[in-house]
Formats: sequence, C-alpha cells, structure tokens
Amino acid sequence: MTIFLRKTTYLGLLIILIISCKGSKQNNRTQQIFVKINLQKTKKDQVPVKIISGSFKQDTVLFRLPKVVQGTYAISDFGRFIDKFEAFSKNDKAINVTHPDTNTWSINNAKDLAYITYLVNDTFDQEEKGGIGKDIPFSPSGTNIEKGKNFVLNLHGFVGYFEGFQETAYTIEVTSDNKQQSTAALPLEKSYTTNNEKDKIDIYHASRYFEVTDNPMFYGNINQESFMVGNIQCVLSVYSPNKIHSANSLKKTISKMMSAQKKYLGDINATKRYDIYLYLADSNEEKAPKGFGALEHHKSTVVVMPEFMPKETLSKHMIDIVSHEFFHIIAPLSIHSEDVHNFDYYNPSFSKHLWMYEGVTEYFSNLFQINQGLISEEEFYDNITEKIIQSKRYDDQMSFTDMSEQIIKEPYASNYLNVYQKGALIGMCVDILIREESNGERGILNLMKDLSAKYGTEKAFKDDDLIDIIGELSYPSVVSFLRKHVEGNMPIDYNKFFKKVGLGDIPKRIKTGYFLNGGSFILKANPLDQKITFTDEVSKNSFWNEQGVQEDDELISINNVALNAGNAAQILGKSMAWQTGDDLKVTVKRKGRNIKINTQLTQAFTESTSFEVLKEATEQNNKLRNAWLKN
Repeated sequence: MTIFLRKTTYLGLLIILIISCKGSKQNNRTQQIFVKINLQKTKKDQVPVKIISGSFKQDTVLFRLPKVVQGTYAISDFGRFIDKFEAFSKNDKAINVTHPDTNTWSINNAKDLAYITYLVNDTFDQEEKGGIGKDIPFSPSGTNIEKGKNFVLNLHGFVGYFEGFQETAYTIEVTSDNKQQSTAALPLEKSYTTNNEKDKIDIYHASRYFEVTDNPMFYGNINQESFMVGNIQCVLSVYSPNKIHSANSLKKTISKMMSAQKKYLGDINATKRYDIYLYLADSNEEKAPKGFGALEHHKSTVVVMPEFMPKETLSKHMIDIVSHEFFHIIAPLSIHSEDVHNFDYYNPSFSKHLWMYEGVTEYFSNLFQINQGLISEEEFYDNITEKIIQSKRYDDQMSFTDMSEQIIKEPYASNYLNVYQKGALIGMCVDILIREESNGERGILNLMKDLSAKYGTEKAFKDDDLIDIIGELSYPSVVSFLRKHVEGNMPIDYNKFFKKVGLGDIPKRIKTGYFLNGGSFILKANPLDQKITFTDEVSKNSFWNEQGVQEDDELISINNVALNAGNAAQILGKSMAWQTGDDLKVTVKRKGRNIKINTQLTQAFTESTSFEVLKEATEQNNKLRNAWLKN
C-alpha cells in the first residue's frame, strides 16, 4: 500500500520492520486494440507480448505501463519490468521509438504503426533482489512467471495503453499449455486448442483499459471450486506448489464466511461473479513472494499467503482477508469518487476518503462477524482494542483527508497503514452516532446502501462534496464528527463513544503474537550490521519474559537457522504457524555471550485494556449496543 494494500497481515508488518482511484480526453477511435500474450513462448522468465494497434492520426503516440494501479497507494512503475520494446509498420519495418521515462515509450511515425512487441519480466523474482521495501510492487499487485507451474497475470503488469485511448476496447488472446488450468475474472469469449493440440488459446474482451487492469487471471497448476452466495457465483482458485492446501479444503470456510457477509449486506448485488485467487508461497524457495496480504479489484481479489501455515491458521487469515476484500463491492465498486472512476495510471490523484474505502470496509469485515455470530462479543472488543493500540503508533493528529489525498508523499505515506486501524475506528464511531440518532434503527450500513443507491457503479461523486452528502443522508452530528476528526486533526476520544453503548475499558491480559506486544513489535533491525535485537517491549510479552530474554538481546538463530536482516522476513514469518506445545530452539547473544533457549511454545500474553459492559449502563445504553452489534 501502500507498500501494503488492504489489510496488512502480521508477517507483512514484520517485513516492514525488517526491510527497514483523473479523467483523460479521448481521441475519436472506434477500432479495438488486440493483445497477444503467449505463455508458451516464455524464456528466461520473460513472456512475449504483442499489441496490434493499427495506425494513429497523429505523428507521435505515447505508450505507457502504469506508474500506480488502483487499490495501491504507492509507486509501482511497471514499465521497469519491460524489455526489448519495439514498434513496427504493416510491412514489419521497425519504427523509431524513444523511452523518455520509466513507464513511457514515444512512438514516431504513428501514422504508419501496425503493432508493438516487448518482453515482460515478473515482479515476484525482483522481491529476492530488491526486497519489497525497495519499491518492488507488493506481491498481490505483482506478477509471476513460472513456466510449467504458475502465471499470476495482474494484467497491469503485462498490458499497457496508448495515451488518450484508455476508453478503447481491448481483445486479449492468451496462449497457454492445454494441459494446465486457467481462470479469469474477465468473461471468456472463446477457447480452443491449436492444431498441435499442445496449445490452448483463450480470448477475452474488455470495454476499456480499466477493465483490463481490474480483471486478473491465473494460469498453471491450479485447482478451483465454485459456490453460490445468494445470486453471486464465487470462484476460488488456489495455487499450492507443494499441494499442501487446495480450493476444496478451503471452500467450506470461505463459503460459510461469504454467505454470512451476503446475509449481512442484504440486497446489495453489485456483481454476478466474484473471483478469489490464492497464491501460496513456498517459503523454502528464495524467489517466492514475501508480501503477504491481498489486493482488491472490483469483482475479484488476489491473495498471497505462505504455504506452510496449518489449515486452521490459513483459514482464519483468509476469513480476515477475503471478508475485507469482498466488502469492497460496496466501496469503491458501488461508491467512488471521480479520482477512482477516471483513474490516471501515469499521474494519479487520490481521493480524500480512504477512511471510507479502506477504513469502513475494514470495520465491516469485523462487525459482520459479531453480527452473524462468527465471533463472540469479547473477541470483537479485543479486535477493536488492538486497532486502538495500533492506531497510536501513527500520527493521531494528522488529518485523514489530507493523508488520503497525498498518500504517496511523506509524511503521509508512512501513515498509510493507519487506514486499517484508525480508519476502521472512524467507521465504528460514525456507526454508533447514527445508531444513537436513529434510536438504533439505522447504522453505517444503511448509510452506505443509501450512497450506493445514489451513485452506483457508473456514477462518481465529487470528492469535496462527500461529507455534505453524508449529512443529507444522515445527521448533523455525523458531519460534525467528520469535520473535526477526519478533515480536522482532533484525536478521537473513543471512550466517549463506548459509553454511549454501555461499555468501559478495563485492564486485561490479552493474547499477543510471539514477536508482538499488542500493536508494538518487540524486535528492531540495525540496517548497518543487520543485527536483530529485542526492544524494551520484550518485557511485556509473557513468553519471552518467562524465557528470561532482555532488552538489547540479539536474536542469533531460531530452530538452528541463523538469522539476519536478509532472511528475517522468511524465518520470522514461520512464527505464524507456531502452535503451543511445539519445540523451540532459540539462541540470543547478550554482552558477547551466546545463550541457548530450549523450550516448548506457550501462548504469549500482554497486559492491555479491553471493553466490557458497565454496571451502571442504562437500559438505553444496552438497547443501543444490541442494535449496534446485532441489527
């Protein structure tokens, strides 16, 4: 986002530590652009692409790959993954091309142009070379090229556009191995095998460039399951290199969760099909992707997670991740600003309202679980508590609308992940305010449905008008809150809102991660000597405290694997699969002396606060709380 997009996973946060949606004028043009992607001709992890454009009326035309793609809030520069770009006339004569910047090729004599060709390198391999902390696209927005195994076709990494012709229709032809599987969010118009019966050709159509970038594809050794959620067909496609997991093993969990989401959403039907692509990374492979999480598209999501996790752990993470992504069918699919609707891939402007796109979406992904009985009230309160704790790691006095609008610049970029913490809490406060004003009859879901009805998938709102429109559809108190705490820089007193629903915070011992203390990391990395040491927060983590680990102890090895800043993300990430009772061998260095710890894992706890019903809560408080959580 980001460098992380959508909800950042625990490992994603570790990686950050260690490796530390405009209009364009369209020319009159009716012909389509034809794209040929030949996966069968992959050589040295490069896929050849041919784009048949035909001639242009102007002398020079610009061809571009995206600098930034929708759903991400960081510069990706997909043009840097393109090699051997060439342009040709109808008689296959080369046309002069210049390369003025990373993402742009200027084609002279465009009146004679017939087609262009280039090679595409994947981004997953680049993570090994530069690390995702080096501006390599976050894995779920990236691309993978492994002939005979898997292709992750986030098409914004394979297909570019001619400047001024983003509204031109595309026909995309993908040639692949007939023995392997394929799935795509774009409707498949035609599929056939060639005369040699080894190659399969799939043909897709997109009405404009946005549809190209918004509809990823999966090819290779994948397995797939389909199920219905109301009248929405959901398609789960899984690539597990060692066949540890499958679509079938995850189907029940995902289906139950999405059915609960649809029941919670009610009559929102923004799409007839929703695709989930899950790429499971083999952590024993150096070139495996390391940016775990997901990237939403309007009607699909691409998820990258580690393959080694037990089924129960993976299922839990998939519930958290996919529930968030599926809720994006509300925003930005049904509710979005002009910046999103007419996204400029080369010189993007960003909406002011990430608190709604990501924050409210993240809030829904938590609220629906308590609403539909998937988690207990205590678990819901603990989730909210953790978001409050983590939100304090960021600038609590930063205007959220300013941050959103300037998200790729500092100091705003380093506060991006707060959209999943404070952004969700903003959604919670708005929800409680609407419940209070309506005597429990309405909540933020009603507001989002009203906004969806007013705008919908094809109509965008003006960014500066949204808060006033929300006021027209809700209450003055909601506008006042958004002006003070979202546009303004006034921190939120969350206790004020919890008291409205009869809750108060109390000291509590809560579960935490093995390398976390609530929302704080207990490790730090020195970029000069690559040493990884424990911070003073280690004393608050019960597991390490019981092992006698102290501040400034250097973490030397885990289970006999030496640790450094280069492999830390991979090694520490495996803690996601640790189970109580597992044997653990750790070596730390203190004042030049190695200390070996041989133990069994126990649950880690930390001291925090959580929320419970106050004894002095009134009948009205209790009624409001019940409406908030259960209506």
